[in-house]
Amino acid sequence: MGSACQIRYLRSLLEVNMDSLWIWVGFNAFVLGMLALDLGVFHRKSHAVSFKEALTWSGVWIALAMVFNVGLYFWMGPEPALEFFTGYLIEKSLSVDNIFVFVLIFSAFSVPAIYQHRVLFWGVLGALVMRGILIFAGAALLKEFHWIIYIFGAFLVFTGIKMAFPEKEEKDITQNPVLKLVRRLIPVSDNYVEDRFFIRRAGRWVATPLFLVLLLVETTDLIFAVDSIPAIFAVTTDPFIVYTSNVFAILGLRSLYFVLAGVVGKFHYLKLALSVILTFVGTKMLLIDIFKIPIAVSLLVIVSVLAVAVVASIMRARLLDKERERQERELALDRRE
Repeated sequence: MGSACQIRYLRSLLEVNMDSLWIWVGFNAFVLGMLALDLGVFHRKSHAVSFKEALTWSGVWIALAMVFNVGLYFWMGPEPALEFFTGYLIEKSLSVDNIFVFVLIFSAFSVPAIYQHRVLFWGVLGALVMRGILIFAGAALLKEFHWIIYIFGAFLVFTGIKMAFPEKEEKDITQNPVLKLVRRLIPVSDNYVEDRFFIRRAGRWVATPLFLVLLLVETTDLIFAVDSIPAIFAVTTDPFIVYTSNVFAILGLRSLYFVLAGVVGKFHYLKLALSVILTFVGTKMLLIDIFKIPIAVSLLVIVSVLAVAVVASIMRARLLDKERERQERELALDRRE
């Protein structure tokens, strides 16, 4: 009788695991299908991405994330759905920080607009793999060693405070240690060769500057992932929700870059808002065994901080524009006199 119960238990456990496996496989198949559609159909030929095209794709990725969120609500319930949305919002807001750096990278290497989408596409593909590894490693560590959550929390608080006081001297991004190492190991051409990362010259493979740009994009995302992934673990420790919220935020990063690249500098208070969010999330992790802050409260705080930062940035930009126009008018009057 006991052995029969054990067999039924093992069979039910196996069925649950198989169901879970098929969900993971199905989700990743969907992601790969969308990426193949993106690169193989819509961006088969390299071209400069227009604002309208980028805005359309941003809407598509956000809509897909929200449809998935609704599906989670009916499949797993309101709590996991709220966790996904909060995690997605955290990742989406933190991904804007990536865009600041992408603008610097493309500017420093004078990457033609026609090749930027290709770099970001392969950069996102690498980011998905790296983040998947980090998420599963983080989930396994938290499951075995609960105290690691305090390390994550302290790290986020430290990162948030540090972000509020950025370095005054900007480093030359072209002198990155990773790039110096690559240049020693692999010959690099002086000029871009269409949208290719490698070319053959004199019977050997040579990297192009576009490959160096791709390496910097991948390195940047890895650095930001160390901040953002622990932040999601403050919301939920469910690997599926952490992974899917990360994936949807990263998939929309390319189109978001082309939407915001020209105006991201005007969001003056956005970095301060991200600093507040990271500090808040880190504090939440540190207090988790004393007082658990509800997901709804976390979502409200994050939305409020982002909204205040965006509105304040827009008001500041308008005031600066008016002041610039006033100075130009005064200068024009002085010249007439």
